Amino acid sequence: MLYAPPPPVGDSPFDLIFADEHLLVLNKPSGLLSVPGRGPDKQDCLSARVQSRFPEALIVHRLDLQTSGLLAMARGIEAQRALNRSFEMRQVHKRYQAVVDGVVAVPGGAEWGVIDLPLELDWPNRPKHIVDHVNGRPSVTRWRVLAADPQRAGTRLELEPVTGRSHQLRVHLQAIGHPILGDDLYASPDAVARVSRLLLHACELILPHPLTGQSMSFSSPPPF
Repeated sequence: MLYAPPPPVGDSPFDLIFADEHLLVLNKPSGLLSVPGRGPDKQDCLSARVQSRFPEALIVHRLDLQTSGLLAMARGIEAQRALNRSFEMRQVHKRYQAVVDGVVAVPGGAEWGVIDLPLELDWPNRPKHIVDHVNGRPSVTRWRVLAADPQRAGTRLELEPVTGRSHQLRVHLQAIGHPILGDDLYASPDAVARVSRLLLHACELILPHPLTGQSMSFSSPPPF
């Protein structure tokens, strides 16, 4: 089978939410990598598309391939260092929406539930991650129910990652018995087949501006 290269990144669009001399905020679609992967077929990605217009743009965080929503990039190394410090000091706040498999209720009738389970890479089954109470890194997710979704036999949740581990939201929801619909790593074949994509979207991003420190707030409604 012949390899068909993707279109030049300079011809590929991206959804720019905000731009100034130090910060870019973008809306990443599902199915587009955040950064280049291995191999010539994985070079088209959001960061490459953005850098075709803003060559100084640098990545500070990522979204999984099938996750959509808000992603920030720094314009220049100083802005990148400032944003990296903000992430390290947990001054960046993110919220997601997801539709998960089954009917969900917060234990005890509280508004918000908490999942506190340590996570580690599942080395024999990379890129999957697992709950590992011996070697796992501390990982905490807050969540609440937004609405039932009877049409898809699921529940719409709002999610707030307190920590930022790889696949954290996906593994935590699987661990409580309600994987995200469309998740081909962590959900059942039925829960994958029921929808056309992973139903996970980064819908809110609050972070300090890399130059002024002023709190900046951005939102993006989920497309599902």
